[in-house]
Amino acid sequence: MFFGRPSLSATLALSAAAATIPSAAKAFVPSTPVGPSFTQFASPRSRSAVVGPLSALLSLELEKPLGMILEEVEEGAAMGVKVEELAEGGSAIESEGASSLVGSKVTSVMGEDVTAMSFDDVMERIIDAPSPVSIEFEVEGAEGEVDGEEGEPEVQYDIGTPVTITVIQDGKETPITARVGDNLRKTLLENKVELYRGLKKKLGNCGGGGQCTYCAVDLVEGEGWGERSEYEDGKIGKYPSARLACMNNIPGPATIRVQ
Repeated sequence: MFFGRPSLSATLALSAAAATIPSAAKAFVPSTPVGPSFTQFASPRSRSAVVGPLSALLSLELEKPLGMILEEVEEGAAMGVKVEELAEGGSAIESEGASSLVGSKVTSVMGEDVTAMSFDDVMERIIDAPSPVSIEFEVEGAEGEVDGEEGEPEVQYDIGTPVTITVIQDGKETPITARVGDNLRKTLLENKVELYRGLKKKLGNCGGGGQCTYCAVDLVEGEGWGERSEYEDGKIGKYPSARLACMNNIPGPATIRVQ
């Protein structure tokens, strides 16, 4: 059901059953849940990697309903969406990163870059995503921000900075050039790294949706790579150094091992 906020606003029920996407420049991701999980708000673990003196990447695992009012970054342009407000009762306002979310830009949903998508396309990704939804935001941040705890400052890389990802496969090390902010899975595939070996993995490839786990890689070492997400813990918890390539945007240089 849609409610008229001045002309370009709409109310969405972001539940697993939601199937309609508004062709509007602003949408409310409501705090009134649909279904039996209305009392189950997330206490998501967040991780942030500073990527410049005035911006940082904040990654959250948020249960539906999210409770966020989103709007276009630039009206009528395919430049993604930003967070205008947070609603009481949603998982976003209950999250550790709540104080940084208003005004932030959504950079990825379930590991997929959405910064150059239209409003409707971003909303479709959020609606179709499983709960909890893995969302990454570009937020205002100060230099030297750390991962929610006292300690050494995070290594800083501006978005778009070229970095080296060293891929170890079959005992051979292959360096590839990537850019901070790019999706790891997409980068590996574009550089002809064989993530999906064998018929089972090829047929079971979920296309980067974070479901099949076949794009898992071993993070040997890296700079700026914080804790993996809670969603990944649930999917590949028995492999403590593993990462789902589809769920990780590159924050800095790294060495990874691919089976």
